[in-house]
Amino acid sequence: MGKEKKFVRDITPMDQDFAQWYTDIVKKAELTDYSSVRGCMIIRPYGYAMWERIQKDLDEKFKATGHENVYMPLFIPESLLNKEKEHIEGFAPEVAWVTHGGDEELTEKLCVRPTSETLFCEHYAKIVQSYKDLPKLYNQWCSVVRWEKTTRPFLRTTEFLWQEGHTIHATEEEARKETRQMLDIYADHVENMLAIPVIKGKKTESEKFAGGVDTYTIESLMHDGKALQTGTSHYLGTNFAKGFGMQYSDREGKLQYVHQTSWGVTTRMLGAIIMVHGDDSGLVVPPRIAPIQVVIVPIAQHKEGVLEKANELKELVSKVSRVKLDDSDKMPGWKFNEYEMKGVPIRLEVGPKDIEKNQVVLVRRDTREKTIVPMDQLETAIPKLLDDIHNSMYERAKTRMEEKTSIAKNMDEFKDAVDNKTGFVKAMWCGDEECESKIKEVTGASSRCIPFEEGNVSDEDTCVCCGKKAKHLVYWGKAY
Repeated sequence: MGKEKKFVRDITPMDQDFAQWYTDIVKKAELTDYSSVRGCMIIRPYGYAMWERIQKDLDEKFKATGHENVYMPLFIPESLLNKEKEHIEGFAPEVAWVTHGGDEELTEKLCVRPTSETLFCEHYAKIVQSYKDLPKLYNQWCSVVRWEKTTRPFLRTTEFLWQEGHTIHATEEEARKETRQMLDIYADHVENMLAIPVIKGKKTESEKFAGGVDTYTIESLMHDGKALQTGTSHYLGTNFAKGFGMQYSDREGKLQYVHQTSWGVTTRMLGAIIMVHGDDSGLVVPPRIAPIQVVIVPIAQHKEGVLEKANELKELVSKVSRVKLDDSDKMPGWKFNEYEMKGVPIRLEVGPKDIEKNQVVLVRRDTREKTIVPMDQLETAIPKLLDDIHNSMYERAKTRMEEKTSIAKNMDEFKDAVDNKTGFVKAMWCGDEECESKIKEVTGASSRCIPFEEGNVSDEDTCVCCGKKAKHLVYWGKAY
């Protein structure tokens, strides 16, 4: 027990210092390490394996809806970036520039891509001539660079991994349908793979993507009551098309501008998993993306027959889950703590007494509940338990989000909710950016989204800030 207590105490309690708790888990669960480049992280195998599971699921969903993967260059010429004024102004403070190639100064600076709209636009302008060439549904998996002043692993780093989809369509209707379709794919993934509930909605004008017409978002709530934008999908209209000459001949032979979308999610999803599901003992990994779903820990493995049986069980369980057998010479208690820290959904314990009774002990990470299961029932019991864990994790997170969502009718109620309750605040807004700015200035809470659901506004509803007639119900909150 002494070792167990010391191991767990290595994590700062979340209610004592949430930021330090997060950092402790990232390091001690071996998700990342710091690199010698400021703001850049080394994603270790366990963390990268989670990203691979996320990538695999999303990639399959993208391809099932007709999207193809491509790869664009890492560098963007300054002249190309400047073709869309509003876009470059939005990213200018975060852009990293290459000015030299070897010992020679470049004749034109190269931007290290913060996003790839301009590269896709240049390419599309070359390859699309007719309506028969449309739509183009491209996606790329890559890294991007944004020169952040303050960094934190997964949440905000100078370089991070993501996918960015870029599509062009003949009509606004088709493009808008694409934008919503991709947001729905993100929401489905976050809820059904990561067990994290989301609020789907539209960003306000001041919060939308630079150069876009409309930005749609999924927002999630973390343990500490702060919001995290977990995915965005943008309808770009013809803004980029006009700047880059992306035109096609329609059925009547007339030139038309294409309608464009872009959408993306990043490795900050891993940060969301930590901050939604983790506890003071470490990670709690959603089963469907867990690199290890079941860890087998032999008890008294030096005794005859224990390791042999553990290996038999590994072969059996591997038919229905991703399984690891830890037959190292570490003490069982140490192993319990290690895999609890790493958030492995199920621990399977088997020792001499279990072998005698032809049973094992299953311990679920999320609740620590123990159940005794006959060995011949494992192939059905484990998949069911993994689904139960996923559903329980989702429901706990949803209940917490609901409990941390307040309704404010005026600024006093708004400030009280932000200062004393934390979480989302649902409040009416007149649509005036001055009120939006004032709310942020006074409370520190920004508009997260105008929800697609529960968005009806009555004639009696008034703006929480100015008291004038309301136009929108908005979710507000402090955010990462």
